[in-house]
Amino acid sequence: MNRTKSLYIVLIFSFITALGFSLYFYNHVQEYDEKIAKMKALPSLPQYHIALIGEEKDHDYWRLVGEGAKEAEVIYDTFVEYEGPKRSNPEEQLKLLDMAIQSNVDGIIVQALNENFKVLINEAENKGIPVVTIDTDAPDSMRETYIGTDNYLAGQLAGKALLEDTTGEVNVGVVTGSFQNKHHQLRVEGFKDVIKKEDRIKIVAIEESNILRVESEDKAYQLLNDHKNITAFYGTSSYDGIGIVAAAKSLDRLEDLYVIGFDTLDENIELLKNEELNVVIGQQPFQMGYDSIGIMLDIIKGKTVEDIYYTEVSILRKSDLTASNNKGGADD
Repeated sequence: MNRTKSLYIVLIFSFITALGFSLYFYNHVQEYDEKIAKMKALPSLPQYHIALIGEEKDHDYWRLVGEGAKEAEVIYDTFVEYEGPKRSNPEEQLKLLDMAIQSNVDGIIVQALNENFKVLINEAENKGIPVVTIDTDAPDSMRETYIGTDNYLAGQLAGKALLEDTTGEVNVGVVTGSFQNKHHQLRVEGFKDVIKKEDRIKIVAIEESNILRVESEDKAYQLLNDHKNITAFYGTSSYDGIGIVAAAKSLDRLEDLYVIGFDTLDENIELLKNEELNVVIGQQPFQMGYDSIGIMLDIIKGKTVEDIYYTEVSILRKSDLTASNNKGGADD
């Protein structure tokens, strides 16, 4: 009797799992069919089909990358299929990359979060599909070129801002978006390499936020409780600064802290205006998306391109704010 019951449980579980996968792929097929239907509704089909795969489709940063690419598609006679997971998930990105390869698109623009992307990038190139990495590079792969921030330089700029704006002993807590993602590793590495020149500045602890606002606040709160001597914070993703400020406010510690955030998110700019963030490191995601389409078309047409296209990265303080509205945007 028990064996029969166990067998039924296994069969039910297998059915539910299979149903889940079926629904997942059905939804993706439906989305793809809708995009193809939109293409067919155009007066004439675009000449090129380019897949753009970001880290998190609806994140402010990747929304701006997508907007830049979609603005360029009109100019370059292309259809840009912009995709990404609902939440940051490298495995989901790899599935989308594989789907783009199997669809035999004309070109792929993808964020290469880790070494696992190298295999699929090389597979695409071997099939004759050019690949451009965006935001996070895979220099050891067969990719054609990289466009995006010099993330090591971004970390250096954060470190230089801390050196310029502080005096005396400084104990730093770091909240990074991800320990695994290469661009966050580089932002921490660049920061460390600058501040190590000054004995007065020390990193007391580093925590991971998983690029989530609530975790940024939780980790900052934990750091402030565990290390009472923290006098400065550095956050490497767009939500980290917001979370750090919220945690510091809840503990009535904000006035004692120097805080560096990442990306010109509206909330970050507001915190900068209110002097709750001291510095924001700014990037250009819209420009990344826009320029990536032109670069991809040059590659498809056989033109020579550079190995790397770095977009602007800058230090932004309250004194640098202007009334002008730019398309700098937020990051992952």
